[in-house]
Amino acid sequence: MLSWYTLTLTDYVVVGVAIIALMVGLNKVLRRFGVGREVATGYSLILPWFLGFVIWNLGPFVASFYLSLTEYNILQPPEFIGLDNYVEMFTGDRNFWPVIRFTLLYSVINVPLGLLAALLTATLLNQDVRGVGMWRTIYYLPAVLPAAATALLWRWMFASNGLINFFLSPIYNLFNLDRPSWFTDVDLALPSYVIMGLWGVFGANTVILLAGLKNIPRDLYDAATVDGAGRIRKYLNVTIPMLSSTLFYVLITSIIASLQTFTQAFFIDHARRAGTFMNVYIYNQAFEQTKMGYASALGWVMVAIILVFTLLVFRSSAAWVYYEGEKAG
Repeated sequence: MLSWYTLTLTDYVVVGVAIIALMVGLNKVLRRFGVGREVATGYSLILPWFLGFVIWNLGPFVASFYLSLTEYNILQPPEFIGLDNYVEMFTGDRNFWPVIRFTLLYSVINVPLGLLAALLTATLLNQDVRGVGMWRTIYYLPAVLPAAATALLWRWMFASNGLINFFLSPIYNLFNLDRPSWFTDVDLALPSYVIMGLWGVFGANTVILLAGLKNIPRDLYDAATVDGAGRIRKYLNVTIPMLSSTLFYVLITSIIASLQTFTQAFFIDHARRAGTFMNVYIYNQAFEQTKMGYASALGWVMVAIILVFTLLVFRSSAAWVYYEGEKAG
């Protein structure tokens, strides 16, 4: 055990020394080519980040694209097969389209509901009432709880003998219905994930929107009051436009996060006939079926889907996002 620790520590020291040597060398090279001291120092200081980006981000990014064009099962070298993985995906994989449908339906339902719930929660937490600091702390707790633990908690709550069915038992008894097992029911699997997904809106999104609300100048509300605007008119004509840039950011991040849902579905067994999330399907193909090439192709399709939705939101932003200080075109 001690020898393993010593070897690992030695590796860290060697890598650290090598990076420092590269930083010093880059600084000297830049200075020799006439670059100013501050600029050369700046480039040298960002060198560790640049190396990390190339090695751990750009490198795997390029490698995954190459693997998407190969047949690769980890045990044998990749065999180039061109676009066969993509052809198989769109024409031969019976699970692909149900997975896409399940993922997109979840995102289309979850993102608007989550954004609305986060906005309403942030509005409540923006009120000047006693104990508001405590409430803000409570509503932020979902952001710091482990995702795996939260998934297991919801799995228990949605079980046939769980907390949800306990509270709904009077309704079941009234209509002579059996207690459902939500995640294993084909018709209830998607609604279960949507309900569980709303739990996350009381975390980071609410805090971001609350910060946006706090940043709205009070003078605008005073001017609206002088003009005779009530609370609803103020909210629609002052709060929403001034908060639109924050809403835009939250919308983009929510779409990306929703399409990349993984942890909840990974720890919860649900009716596979209803479909599953794309990231879970990619994991299954890569690490259970050992189809690394096919999984890489699925990953690139997932990137394309996220890019399309993100670009659509960006294209629509000109019609509803307002930035303070921008000039009317």
